[in-house]
Amino acid sequence: MTFQIHMIDVKNQLQNYIWLLEHTPSKEVVAIDPTEAHLVEAYCTENNLTLSQIWLTHWHKDHTGGVPDLLLHRNIPVYGPRDELSKVPFISHPLQHDAHIRFHDLDIEVIAVPGHTLGHIVYFIDAIDVLFCGDTLFAMGCGRVFEGTYEQMYHSLNRLAALPARTKVYCTHEYTLSNAKFALHAEPDNLAIQQRFEKVEAQRMLGQCTLPSTIELELDTNPFLRVESVAEFQRLRELKDHF
Repeated sequence: MTFQIHMIDVKNQLQNYIWLLEHTPSKEVVAIDPTEAHLVEAYCTENNLTLSQIWLTHWHKDHTGGVPDLLLHRNIPVYGPRDELSKVPFISHPLQHDAHIRFHDLDIEVIAVPGHTLGHIVYFIDAIDVLFCGDTLFAMGCGRVFEGTYEQMYHSLNRLAALPARTKVYCTHEYTLSNAKFALHAEPDNLAIQQRFEKVEAQRMLGQCTLPSTIELELDTNPFLRVESVAEFQRLRELKDHF
């Protein structure tokens, strides 16, 4: 296996995960949305890994907070949304929709998904069936609509829903159990949601990570991917905001 993905549990109040994508022959890694530098440094030291790139999905502090310290002793590219450069000035390689970047022999497609923030982007790697989606799509849920419109978020989610069903979904928070409770409330008769809720509940009782999900699983169990209009999406999202 030429590439593998590692998870760092930040163990903060927001339940962030930092994902590391490793090119195993070189032991070089990409850090995706590094919340805290010291956790990335420690993990790389312990596992003899070399940080060679940073990818950011959006400007929120729990996704970018570790970057300045990670850049103190190394000169590496920081990829991130062009539309959020004013908020994240340390992005060295600004990206927009349909851009392509490389990590060793991997081609990574950048997809714009405004809604949670106006410039939010995600990283899709078709060759290894992987999506790093920040705070746009969650397991059984989606991000809050902070800066964009409900219409933008609805279209952004549809864009991700159209990716290959086998795509593994790596979002950035362990929100699956609370999302599952809401999904059950939204679709009480959905057997797939009932079954997934039980599985997720058991996983969390054991302190296990519930990620990655897959696009296929989300299409079956994520109410936000199952609505058919912007109005329906907005009603559901506002319901979740106060759930």
